[in-house]
Parts: sequence; C-alpha cells; structure tokens
Amino acid sequence: MEMLHYDFMQRAFLAGALIALTAPALGVYLLLRRQALMADMLSHVSLAGIAAGALLHAAPSAAGFAVAVAGAVAVEYVRRFYKTYGEISVAIIMIGGLSTAVILMSLNKGLNQNLTSYLFGSVVAVTRSELILLSVVAAVSLTFFALLRRPLYQLTFDEETARTNGVPVKGLSLAFSILTGMVVASAIPIVGVLLVSALIVLPASLAIRVAPGFAAAVWLSSAIGLVGVFAGLAASYEISTPPGGTIALTLLVMLAAGVSLKTAWAKLAPRRSRAEARQEQTAVGPVPRVSGDSLYH
Repeated sequence: MEMLHYDFMQRAFLAGALIALTAPALGVYLLLRRQALMADMLSHVSLAGIAAGALLHAAPSAAGFAVAVAGAVAVEYVRRFYKTYGEISVAIIMIGGLSTAVILMSLNKGLNQNLTSYLFGSVVAVTRSELILLSVVAAVSLTFFALLRRPLYQLTFDEETARTNGVPVKGLSLAFSILTGMVVASAIPIVGVLLVSALIVLPASLAIRVAPGFAAAVWLSSAIGLVGVFAGLAASYEISTPPGGTIALTLLVMLAAGVSLKTAWAKLAPRRSRAEARQEQTAVGPVPRVSGDSLYH
C-alpha cells in the first residue's frame, strides 16, 4: 500500500497497534466496574498537565502523563469516601482538572495555538519518544493483565468476595487505576484528549455485547480496536480527515453495526428454531394418536 511507504504512516500504524491492544482490553474492566467515565475524566485531567508543562516550558506530553497518573490515584482515594456513590469521585476530580486546565491555559496565550493537536490527537505526527512510551505502557499493561488475570476478574465482579478470597483489594484497585492513567495518557497522541475515551469504551462496548464470556470479551475488544484503528487511519489518509476523529467514528459505526446484527440474529433465532422443528416433524410424519381403549386391545 502506498501510505505504508511513508515513515510517519508506519509510526502511526505501529502506535495505533500498541494502544489498540491495551486500551480496549482495559475498557472491558472499566465498563464491568461501572467506571466508563473514568477514561474521559483522566483525559481531561491530563489537559491540566499539558497546560502546566507548556506554562513551565517543560515537555507537555510528559507533564500530561504525570498528572493523569496522579489523577488516577486521587480518584481511587476519593472513591473510598463515597463507597456507595463511586461515580462522585470521577465528577470531583474532573471538575478540579478542567478548572485547573482552563486557568492555566488563560495564563499561557501561546498554548491555544497548539491546543488542537492535544484535543483531537495527531497520530501521524507521533515522535520517537512517544512511540517508546507507548511501547513501555503496552508491555506493562499486557504483563499486568497476564499475571493478575484471576484477581482482577474477582475484583471486577465482586470486591467483597475478592477480599474474602485473600485478594489485596485496595492495592490491586490502586494499581489498576494507575495503569488506567498510564494508558489514557499514552493514548492522547493518537486520538486526543476529547476522543481518548472512544478508543477505550467503544470496542469494549461491542465486545461485551457479542462475546460469549469474559475472556472472549477481552480478546475480542482488542481485535475490534485493531480493526477500528487501522481502518480509521487508512480512511483518514485516503480522504484527508483528522485521524483521531476518523478512528472514533469508525469504531462508532462498528459498534452500531455489531449491535444491530446481534439484535437481528437474536430475533431470527427463535424463528429458525420453530422452522427447523416444523421441518423435523414433516420428515418424521404425523405422530399417531393412541386412545386409552386401544391399550387394552
């Protein structure tokens, strides 16, 4: 393919593959833990770090990464004060992050000129350092999921049962939140602050809807993410559209198509079963009726 002859497109596809293998799998855990908005919150919090880095003449991406991880830790601690209403912690940290970002951006007028690349992503402009960061985060994420697969499964569905079985719930939950912050921050160069949750939530939403089990949902979400990222990048190159928005829209179309096909199949299944039953009955022939008197003759 012509687009793969360019170095920037090769880096874009490699970066997309790395984040697509980890972000959607993380999304399955987040959705089942009812923390779908956490990815969106952390992406907005990272915007405060990006603004702070630009104001202090530091690396904006590195500052955004650090603040996203700090925000993930803060959410975990605030969540312990609102055990019944866990979503309150997400709202509190998001408000703090957004308000801080707005103030810092107002102090740095020059940031507004480059804000679009942070808001909507620029995967075709991924640098070597960002690619290395993505590789490290992907390796850490895959190792985390592989080694802690069973404890994470218990933690996701029932924290009390996990605690009874000896799972260090607080420590594992904190580590999971930190990993979420790392994945979100590393995904921002691809789809941007405003669209990073799409890469995490949309493939997981489709996988949970169509997969037969939990493990299958995790694997399927990563596969959907890869297809969506590659198709979005290819479409973006061909029609000259922003890559982040194109990837997000591609994943949304895949979700709508997958859910529609699943619903249609569920409606057709009973009809097919009844049709097969009628065919079997026709092949066997009518069942003779036996009267009570005939039993004695």
